[in-house]
Amino acid sequence: MARAWKKAVRTAFPGPWPPRRVVGQSALALLMGGFAALLEAAAGSGLAVPVGLGTALLWVLRPAFPAPVLMLAAAATGGSLGTLPLLVCAGWTVGARMRRVGALVGTFVVSWVLFTVTGVLKDAGSASPKLIFGLSLGAFLLVAVLPALWGRYRAQRRALLDALRERNDQLLRERVMVVHQARLRERHRIAQDMHDSLGHQLALISVHSGALEVDRTLSDRQREAVGVLRQAAVAAMRELREVVGVLHDESTAVPPATGAAPVRGGVDGIEGLVESSRAAGAEVTFSREGERRPLAAAVDHAAYRVAQEALTNAHKHAPGAPITVALRYEPDALVVEVVNPCAPELVGVRVGVGPAVSGGQGLTGLRERARLVGGMVHAGPTPEQGFRLAGVLPYEGSEGAGDGDAGAGIAGVDDWVLDGLPPVDEERDGRRSPAIGCAVGVGVVGLTVLGLLIWGVLAFIQGTDHATVQKQVYDEIQIGTPEADVLRRLPPGSTFFTEAYKGTGPTLPEGADCRWYLSSDLSETWGQDNVVRFCFKDGVLVDKQHYLTKS
Repeated sequence: MARAWKKAVRTAFPGPWPPRRVVGQSALALLMGGFAALLEAAAGSGLAVPVGLGTALLWVLRPAFPAPVLMLAAAATGGSLGTLPLLVCAGWTVGARMRRVGALVGTFVVSWVLFTVTGVLKDAGSASPKLIFGLSLGAFLLVAVLPALWGRYRAQRRALLDALRERNDQLLRERVMVVHQARLRERHRIAQDMHDSLGHQLALISVHSGALEVDRTLSDRQREAVGVLRQAAVAAMRELREVVGVLHDESTAVPPATGAAPVRGGVDGIEGLVESSRAAGAEVTFSREGERRPLAAAVDHAAYRVAQEALTNAHKHAPGAPITVALRYEPDALVVEVVNPCAPELVGVRVGVGPAVSGGQGLTGLRERARLVGGMVHAGPTPEQGFRLAGVLPYEGSEGAGDGDAGAGIAGVDDWVLDGLPPVDEERDGRRSPAIGCAVGVGVVGLTVLGLLIWGVLAFIQGTDHATVQKQVYDEIQIGTPEADVLRRLPPGSTFFTEAYKGTGPTLPEGADCRWYLSSDLSETWGQDNVVRFCFKDGVLVDKQHYLTKS
């Protein structure tokens, strides 16, 4: 029992309830209850205390049970004026808290029916049902539906802003991730360039120093110095491989910098590589075949790197062997080919010469470069026990060659992230502004109320005509005229305008059935109305009166 009671309390008063909220809600409940009791006392119904207590209780329960509170407030307001402020606040709460449109519409329809029924029960004898229906619909739209539309607009706007903030935060996180990935790709590109360019130069230094080390014309001290130089070059190459291994991320592709000039010469720089190798004492033959064609920047750079890596490998693994470099412009692709036979036997023992330093990443990087521009690289031994490395590269390159360009635009991405996100377009975001739907709702309610107002004015004018007897008609009707003939000349009447006049005027004839009307003669006295009365008995007009009475 205690557990059920606690559960009911938690349901009726959902927390958290800090002391500040408890004080605020209690003060508002007392204020609403006191105002309702004051209105009820002013109306003179004698229910001021019950209405005040009920209003205070419903105010406290309003956040937990918005729909039931709205229905109870509507039913109470139809018969009592004191709960009108509660109905306004309950409508606002229902619009703000209920999300399902079907449940929201159903709640307001039921509330309006209750509001109308209690109004009909209260004013059943003083007004026509049609008039009560119109007045109740207009009043309910103004005091309940309009606050609900405002509450729903505020709630939807708050939800939309929260969603946009969350989306912007997510976009910011994604932009930071993109920058991080771009930096990783840039590190990989730097590592690849270090491997290709510095490795080639260190290989040339090693070849030069190796050739000097076996030169018989040098003294022992000079040969020893050259050996130290060669060992330093080999150590530098080993450290370079280690650094490249740290920077290299095999899971990240190596995107070439499209649209930018090659770092070192492109195909025009291949002849420079050949001359450098010749200067190092290697026998290198260079040939160019076919009609020269323009190349994409990425393809131009990839061709240079293929020749550079092949020459570097030939110097390291086959020192002294002749090298053939061929550049062929085929109909559909550029072919870069480097071939060297097996290394000849060297005369003498080379002091301090160790195995060639290789990180195993040069050919992998070349294949990745070729793949990104839509080409391929083949490397392998030849039948003459030599080695051949050839790259086949399309002239235009692949469309996706520049995707994920890490070498350019990183600073721009950083600035984009730091400067904030671009403004969010609500239409592009797939969300409509809540102001649109709420404005449509307000427009519909306004037009409905305007229509009811026009209908009420017309109904009021028509009711006034039905309740007014012309002075000439009153004078022409004579006592003793059959009731049917009199009623044929009189207007239909309207209890809404004449209900207050029943029982007024001279003493009623005994057993007579009387009808009251307004007279077309306007009273010259403020606060008094001209009233006419017709009394019938046994189907005959037995009395007619024209008198003044208080409004």
